[in-house]
Amino acid sequence: MSVRHCWVVCCVLLVAGVPTAEAQEDAQLQSPSAFLGYELGEQFTPHHRVVDYVRHVTAHSPAATVRQHGTTPEGRPLLLTTLTTPRNHERIDTIRRSNLKRAGQVDGTPQADVAVAWLSYNVHGDEPAPTEAALKTLHALADTSTARPDGVRASLENTVVLLDPCLNPDGRARYTQWFRETVGTAANPDPPAREHHPPWASGRTNHYYFDLNRDWAWGVQPETRARLNAYHRWMPNVHVDYHEMGVENPYYFAPGAEPYHENLTDWQRTFQETVGRHNARIFDRNGWLYFTKEVYDLLYPGYGDTWPLFNGAVGMTYEQGGGARAGRAVTTNGDTLTLAERLSHHHATALSTVEVVAAHRAEVLRAFATYHESAQEDPPGRYRTYVVHRQGEGGRVAALAQLLDRQHIQYEYVRETARVRGYSYREGTMERTRIQRGDLLVHAAQPKGRLVKVLFEPKTTVVDSAAYDITAWGLPYAYGVNAHAVPERVDVTTTTTPPISGSTALSADRPYAYAITWRSRADARFVGALLQAGVRLRVATKGFTVDDQSYETGTLLALRADNESPAFDDTVRGLARRHEQRLHALETGLTEQGPDLGASSVRTVDRPRVALLAGAPMRLERVGEVWHFFEQTIEYPVTLLPPDDFDASMLDNVDVLVLPDGDYDDWLAGARASAITRWVRNGGRLIALGDANAALAERPSYHLSSRTSSGAVRGDTTGTGARSGDETPSAPGSIHRVELDSSHPLTFGLDGPYFTLKRDTEAYTLSKADGWAAGALMTAAPVSGVMGTEAQQAVEGSVLFGTQKLGDGRVVYLVDNPLFRGFWYSGHVLFSNAVFMGGR
Repeated sequence: MSVRHCWVVCCVLLVAGVPTAEAQEDAQLQSPSAFLGYELGEQFTPHHRVVDYVRHVTAHSPAATVRQHGTTPEGRPLLLTTLTTPRNHERIDTIRRSNLKRAGQVDGTPQADVAVAWLSYNVHGDEPAPTEAALKTLHALADTSTARPDGVRASLENTVVLLDPCLNPDGRARYTQWFRETVGTAANPDPPAREHHPPWASGRTNHYYFDLNRDWAWGVQPETRARLNAYHRWMPNVHVDYHEMGVENPYYFAPGAEPYHENLTDWQRTFQETVGRHNARIFDRNGWLYFTKEVYDLLYPGYGDTWPLFNGAVGMTYEQGGGARAGRAVTTNGDTLTLAERLSHHHATALSTVEVVAAHRAEVLRAFATYHESAQEDPPGRYRTYVVHRQGEGGRVAALAQLLDRQHIQYEYVRETARVRGYSYREGTMERTRIQRGDLLVHAAQPKGRLVKVLFEPKTTVVDSAAYDITAWGLPYAYGVNAHAVPERVDVTTTTTPPISGSTALSADRPYAYAITWRSRADARFVGALLQAGVRLRVATKGFTVDDQSYETGTLLALRADNESPAFDDTVRGLARRHEQRLHALETGLTEQGPDLGASSVRTVDRPRVALLAGAPMRLERVGEVWHFFEQTIEYPVTLLPPDDFDASMLDNVDVLVLPDGDYDDWLAGARASAITRWVRNGGRLIALGDANAALAERPSYHLSSRTSSGAVRGDTTGTGARSGDETPSAPGSIHRVELDSSHPLTFGLDGPYFTLKRDTEAYTLSKADGWAAGALMTAAPVSGVMGTEAQQAVEGSVLFGTQKLGDGRVVYLVDNPLFRGFWYSGHVLFSNAVFMGGR
């Protein structure tokens, strides 16, 4: 053999023996079992170990990267992994921007034809199998070695998979920690075992007890806001939301059940069926039970399947029997259902779905682009422009604009006046209206046109009344703004710059008083900050005029006579700047119209010390709404009291006690009931929400009477039964016009009519003896949504909110929930009145 021949052979052997960089990385990539030290399904993986494994995979696989897109209230990271071929990763930004171009979010022509599928896991923390499945799917998609099936490799050539292993880390941590503390050496499949009976705050919800799978359209919670930002970076073509349902159920995958929202496209429905058929073949091959179409309708826009659908994707829910009561193993239907089985089913549908998306890539991309193009060229629905009038509503309009920003909905501000004819949300009729400078315009013709129509439509079209969630949510009703839906496009001069709301620069250095508007939750936050800073305030219970400027009932006043501190002006003005609030300096207490500022009708506003009952038997989500309102929305301190250890002495330093919605039949009795009534008589203020009113009705000392028969229904739109085939209530959630007593302190800042979201048939009357009704349902027919005829008859004429004097204290009755899911903005003003004004 020649020297040259030997050299060539040696080179070939050397090259053959040196692994590629890709192979070297994969040689270090560990399976979940190797990394975690146990087989998936043998135990629940703590969230911090989920994070560790995600970072391990993305550090050792050329097919995977990770991005932290947010942090939970408890400080846990929110992660999103990107999985595709190494070649696609080299051009990943081109792929991403190409998809945004199809969605109309970026100008230009797409440069890459790669589909994007997003897999979301564990939005309900006590449905733990999805995250375990996510780890198995992550490894399968990230493994570029020869061990990976050819089908997976081929799918990723045409697809980018975005995988979120846990949408609700705080809830998952709460559940899995409880389970580890509760379970014995081995899992006990016997259903009566305590490991199958989670506690009150089991983990379904996030830190503030919000159901994150109802929050997609509103973005109230930080996890949702972070996810929306990440979602809008990609605008995926397909989105799958992984869940668990009751242990007695098998497996559910799309297509969904009726009612479908009318603005879902034929192609979205058809592709759900295409994916469903492919999943069915996998389940048939393995002999696994499954079903489709029976439950999980596609109407309410806040879900992880409907919200993506209204954003052009094919959104789908996959549900595995199991959930919080399944533990690691549970006996059901004469067999034992294990965690390993549950996660395997989710893993199978994940790979199946990715395979279908890849196989139909061209069709998926074409339909996605058409969805957004058609929304711009021929938007659905009767109306072409939605006008939100700014006059007197600056804080509310600004808050609505923030929601539109979160949803990437385009809007403009008017720069000239015009007259148009449109549908008045307040009056419920077509009328002529004047558009003025600063009004907000939302045009239907835009890439997000279908979402615009869904969120703004004055009347929801419900083709089937069998809905498992609320059937109306129109933003102008929720925000309490004066708005019109106009059939024609309104073409006036506009700007994207919001109008300046006002300045805190004041002519007088030491005014007689500062006047503060009271119309929005931003105003409530500012007033709360002033009270915490020691500023003493008064409220004008009647309107007045000073220096030709009129001030409405409910205007707050910081008078120099009440505030002797030398830091008074600096404190008020500094907080106004921090909260971006406009101040009005009044140089005299002598009014031109209305009571003078020293009159008896200008009453003091005390700094209330607030407490909230938080625990069983109160409803978890309803507690969370109140807690979040104080802590995050208006940033005002609240003390959470334990119902199971409640003692009368806990109220010694409390001015306002909130009773959230709950089952009080056994709790509010005996010594507890007597202690709370005695506390009210001694000057306390009791705020009753939802079924807390039923607990007070007919009791001695309380003048609220129930008109509700034993057959009353409550719409279950928050718990596990909400999308699990429960009998449809006759009041699932509809919007109703409320007649207000404008002189009542509960209505301050509410420029009637007020619109309530009614979710039950509870009906009450309030005695005029020491009772004062502030809002009543004089016409029961909903302005939007579905309510049965018998339900309407049951609630017509009933009191929805009011107050009662009881000794030296007050009881505030709020029958309908003003804080529902944190997005009913107008209700926040009503509840702020209950807290700060108190119906005195």
